[in-house]
Amino acid sequence: MKKIKSALTVIMIFLLVGAIAFSYFYGILRSASYLSASSLVSTSAKSMCLVEASSGRVLASKNADISLPMASTTKIMTAITAIENADNLDEVFEIDPISVGISGTSMYLRKGERHTLRDLLYALMLVSANDASVAIGKQVGGTIEKFIDLMNFTAYKIGATSTHFENTHGLDEKGHYTSAHDLALIASYALNNDTFREIVSTQNIKITSADGKARYLHNKNKLLQTFEGAIGVKTGFTDDAGRCLVSAAERDGMRLVCVVLNCQPMFEECKAIMEWGFGNFKMTNLCDMANIPSAIDVENGEKQNVGIKINGSYYFPLTENESDLVEIKHTLPKTVQPVLCEGDKVGNYEIYFDNSLRFSGEIVTISSVKARTLAQRLHDVLEKW
Repeated sequence: MKKIKSALTVIMIFLLVGAIAFSYFYGILRSASYLSASSLVSTSAKSMCLVEASSGRVLASKNADISLPMASTTKIMTAITAIENADNLDEVFEIDPISVGISGTSMYLRKGERHTLRDLLYALMLVSANDASVAIGKQVGGTIEKFIDLMNFTAYKIGATSTHFENTHGLDEKGHYTSAHDLALIASYALNNDTFREIVSTQNIKITSADGKARYLHNKNKLLQTFEGAIGVKTGFTDDAGRCLVSAAERDGMRLVCVVLNCQPMFEECKAIMEWGFGNFKMTNLCDMANIPSAIDVENGEKQNVGIKINGSYYFPLTENESDLVEIKHTLPKTVQPVLCEGDKVGNYEIYFDNSLRFSGEIVTISSVKARTLAQRLHDVLEKW
């Protein structure tokens, strides 16, 4: 008898260890396609991050959270901060002397010149004019210091917690830094603004000061001409930062943002990384994967049940073998009470990807249901007699 008990104990321990091991290795295998993504993308950049803009999902990365100087990619924040805080982008104003003679790339503003903020934003983002960045900051913030405070507040609002700005242009300065992931978040946020998106996707434009001086601007971002679906956003270079590029493109309803910091072949590598992203991921409506009842019972209603559906949609980038990482949970009562109108909430659902909550919404009715009248209910009682 003792031998049998001992054997059963050994078997139970073996089964328990096996179950734990299976659970552990199954978890690894389920996440393998995501974990291997970065290893499939090679880059010489010191830091890199590729994200899908709407969901914020990181598709590939390398040292994406380390703090680094970012050169003129700073101007992404300068531009969106100005656009969001300016009263009127088309109001003409006089260039302050503080904006004249700024080192680095320039549009060569002169004291007393008169421009609109919109024209200066084009100069800022197309030819990376440092003097335009100062003129913009002074006009919008009242002082450069107050405008930089606005830039840092916007970074905080976006969730760019590894970022701090000390100037509007990105010239090397102590305390002026970001991360590739933060820059991807900032660019994704800025690209939701129509004005910003129009500016950074422009290849060539002529701007004319109120005094009649014309300037012809050509965008330094070569990907606008060489990469299918490119929509922006900004190049950069300083001695400390090296060559930097924030790029973005759209194909088949998916917007990718790629950031490379300190990367000599920045255009070539951003093209290759985004091409990999478009080739391996597809925007998928995860709500279509929900498995909920088609109807729910109605108590004391004119109809015995009412059809229900997931309300809304949630598109998320997936590879072809990641559907098993999606889990959709729902809560529904056994019955509902009338009166119900089309679109009334009857339950909730939550969408998880790789055990992380990504989206939640409501389950609603697809038609209306009235309550049974008193006469109908009396008839029901009589029929049961």
